[in-house]
Amino acid sequence: MAAARIGAMRASRLLSILLLLQAKGRLTAQQLADLLEVSVRTVYRDMESLHAAGVPIYGSAGPSGGFQLVDGYRTMLTGLTEQEAESLFLTGLPGPAAELGFGDVVGATELKLTAALPARLRDRASRIRQRFHLDAPSWYRESEVPRFLPAVAGALWEQRVLHVRYRRWKAPEEVDRTLEPYGLVLKAGQWYLVAQCTDRVNVYRVSEILDLRVSDQYFTWPDGFDLAAYWRAHLAEFDRRRYRAEAVVRLAPAAMTRIVHLLDRAASRAIEQTAGPPDEAGWIEATVPIESVEHALGELLRFGPQVEVLAPPALRVRFTQTARQLAEIYGSPG
Repeated sequence: MAAARIGAMRASRLLSILLLLQAKGRLTAQQLADLLEVSVRTVYRDMESLHAAGVPIYGSAGPSGGFQLVDGYRTMLTGLTEQEAESLFLTGLPGPAAELGFGDVVGATELKLTAALPARLRDRASRIRQRFHLDAPSWYRESEVPRFLPAVAGALWEQRVLHVRYRRWKAPEEVDRTLEPYGLVLKAGQWYLVAQCTDRVNVYRVSEILDLRVSDQYFTWPDGFDLAAYWRAHLAEFDRRRYRAEAVVRLAPAAMTRIVHLLDRAASRAIEQTAGPPDEAGWIEATVPIESVEHALGELLRFGPQVEVLAPPALRVRFTQTARQLAEIYGSPG
């Protein structure tokens, strides 16, 4: 069994060498070793095997030397496996693909696709990668790699039921759930699982899964379920539920230039849409949606003295209390 596994690994590496040379042209032994994560000695042994098998590879010495295929030779071993075909949609997302456990598969898929392209199109595809890069995580926080993400992804592919211990924000905080996984969503560096639980579809943050067991039970995929459409509707409903009230504020001119950086999209858009004409000092009055008095206090304090709360009274009182507490801390020399 071990010998068969080693043989399969070597066969895969030999194919990778062929595809790399076909896709990139001339490569040195060191470059191949780095790409394949093997030693230079292993690369030389593999080259001897390929040459013995009749593959037209030749090498040249010197600073501009390396290995390359004879002009015009193209391997036909570029067909995608089932896993590689399934991973096509992840080829532009190497980071998330690795987090899902598909890093090696996606790498092989990209290599085969590149090798199958004519030289002119390979150059254009390479240019796109050099000039465009997608970085999914948000600023100011590290991207999480949830412990159970690969297991969740595996159950999703195989349509297997999950039994999870989940931590949520309301009491009881820890609950047991039986889930049918319908999809995974990466939002601002956080992974979310869309899954059926009893009689409704819900969203679960993967990092809040405390324990997980993949069941032997399979489920039937729901006809017509659209993950992207569900997620859009979920976000709209989330905004509707979390913004339970409104606040009326006055904002200094300098604050207006900072709203897109300090507030979320819904709040900053509301300010822009409800902003009245500036007064003599340039301040404007606007209405902003809020989740709660305490949450609004934290959000609006970011503007410092560039914001004044006019309503609701409870929020204005909390600003007054906070200002007095800050004055007590910083008002006397210490």
